[in-house]
Amino acid sequence: MRPLHRIGALCMFAAAAMLVVSCQDSEQDDAAVGGDAEKTITVGFSQIGAESAWRTAETESIRSEAANRGVNLKFSDAQQKQENQIKALRAFIAQQVDAIILAPVVETGWEPILREVRSAGIPVILVDRGVNVSDDSLFATLIASDFVEEGRMAAMWLVEKMDGTGNVVELKGTTGSAPAIDREKGFHEILDAQPGMTIIKSQTGEFTRAKGKEVMEAFLKAEGDRIDAVYAHNDDMAIGAIQAIEEAGRTPGTDVIVVSIDGVRAAFEAMVAGKLNCTVECSPLLGPAAFDAIEAVLAGETLPKNTVVNDRIFDQSTAEAELPNRRY
Repeated sequence: MRPLHRIGALCMFAAAAMLVVSCQDSEQDDAAVGGDAEKTITVGFSQIGAESAWRTAETESIRSEAANRGVNLKFSDAQQKQENQIKALRAFIAQQVDAIILAPVVETGWEPILREVRSAGIPVILVDRGVNVSDDSLFATLIASDFVEEGRMAAMWLVEKMDGTGNVVELKGTTGSAPAIDREKGFHEILDAQPGMTIIKSQTGEFTRAKGKEVMEAFLKAEGDRIDAVYAHNDDMAIGAIQAIEEAGRTPGTDVIVVSIDGVRAAFEAMVAGKLNCTVECSPLLGPAAFDAIEAVLAGETLPKNTVVNDRIFDQSTAEAELPNRRY
């Protein structure tokens, strides 16, 4: 038989062990019930691609903000294809993410997949581009600039610069995309009221530098010295157009006025060099606002359907002073 003092010690040890296990179980239950603040949030991000410096800056903003907040980010590059974005959203559903950030390549064709996402109970935050759906409850909010107003700002600057007279060519963004549709709308709204100004050519440059150059080369061959100004829906196409203008033996910024949208660093460098005349800012630094929105919607808050990012306009007179401040 074991000595009584040994039996007593064993009983005390067993009781202490049970107490520790009980406390651990209690702590785990508390974490499960009330520890949501410590839970790692998983977010799926479907990005259009990397077609421009602006797009790259937006991706970096969202990635860095996710890292700052300890968010598990699942990133998908759609390479400019809507079908790839739809596949990514279905993958995010299967992975049971807590929320989705979507930068839609075009406006239409989203309703079926967004209904699938909603059925899975996953909120969707749209960034920089909107969607055309019959039910706006399919997304929580859209965080974006006012693209129509950007087009107006570019047009008003150009009208003043050219004293309301001249021939303009337009390099449009991706066909069917929200910024291409709206930047064209805002620009034409202002120029249509100017009888002395005419848009003589308009074609998509797909938001890329290479395509912008290619289309501008075609414009110059067709219209030559008739072209007084270029309006590009983004800076990358404008920089491509500048290259084409130089290769055609004309001087960008002087012989041909160039105005664009986005406000990337390369645009400011081109303005300092005298080659680009004006750019309308469209900030890609949407990471903080996107994750603020996710935190709010996961906490049960109702968000406004549109969160408008304020934009500014810069020209050669302000470019040099602003250049050191550019983060993208």
